[in-house]
Amino acid sequence: MSYFVENEYGDITIPSYEAVICSVIEQALEFIKCPYACEVNVLLTNNAEIQKINREQRGIDAPTDVLSFPMIDYKRPGDFSLVEENIADYFHPETGELLLGDIVISIDRVYEQAESYNHSGTRELAFLTAHSMLHLFGYDHMTEADRQRMEQMQEEILTMKGYTRDYEED
Repeated sequence: MSYFVENEYGDITIPSYEAVICSVIEQALEFIKCPYACEVNVLLTNNAEIQKINREQRGIDAPTDVLSFPMIDYKRPGDFSLVEENIADYFHPETGELLLGDIVISIDRVYEQAESYNHSGTRELAFLTAHSMLHLFGYDHMTEADRQRMEQMQEEILTMKGYTRDYEED
């Protein structure tokens, strides 16, 4: 498993933020029962940079908390059968790891939302990582039923790691 966390934000006050991200990625992979070793790239940035990426990639000229760029076009969320049919398209040629995708997180928004929701920055970072991982598995929240399903899965992943709403390490 390869999880690459690039911090272009600078000084992040969340203790062990890389370990938090990697543990949530691992829990999400276990939760979804991903049968492969995976590669996931995470970029930690600020509101201005995520707004730029959002504008360039999605045509939305506004900052957001997290962006997800899945590498797999799932037939059904969490169904990895497509990758088995196209190994050259989905697996790293040297490591053999499944290229799951990229995550971009605005640390500015992590701090803002943690304060707004009255929980720790660690819990918010864990939440955004879990949310984004579900997007990398093909889940979305375009309908109310899909939103509720994602929220339930996010909470299960976070609860398994102990990042509940009352988590207080910051």
